[in-house]
Amino acid sequence: MPKHIASGLKYLAAVKLKEVGKTHQEIANELSVDRSTISHYLNGSNLSWNSIEVARTITELSPRDFLTMVFAIIKEPEESRKIVNICRVRNYEAIIEDSCIGCGLCVNVCMMKAIKLESLHAHADSIQCCGCQLCSDECPTNSIKILEI
Repeated sequence: MPKHIASGLKYLAAVKLKEVGKTHQEIANELSVDRSTISHYLNGSNLSWNSIEVARTITELSPRDFLTMVFAIIKEPEESRKIVNICRVRNYEAIIEDSCIGCGLCVNVCMMKAIKLESLHAHADSIQCCGCQLCSDECPTNSIKILEI
């Protein structure tokens, strides 16, 4: 069943990419599948509609649960990050305050690789942030704020 749900998530990602004007080949490259698979996805072939509904439900979970489920289903971290970035329904801004002590705990816990440590201070890439708040929960100085934008 997880493979069917993974296909459902890739289908949803393919539809979103198609909506922003990507070609079948560009979508295939982005999702690391062949172009014919994308054609099948977009034509509704070889997919269980139940799997698509389960995948759609997963995208509507809280950001943390969505992230965790995608990583558990897809299993490949880079592919999981792509699916999360494409399919997420909200955008977030990650703010790291000056009280950051540069401990790096947030870097270690961020599954999206949205936080980097530079000059003993964490810096967040809000484009990559999925709003899961794993980093802010781990921060010993409460220096990380995640805002929905």
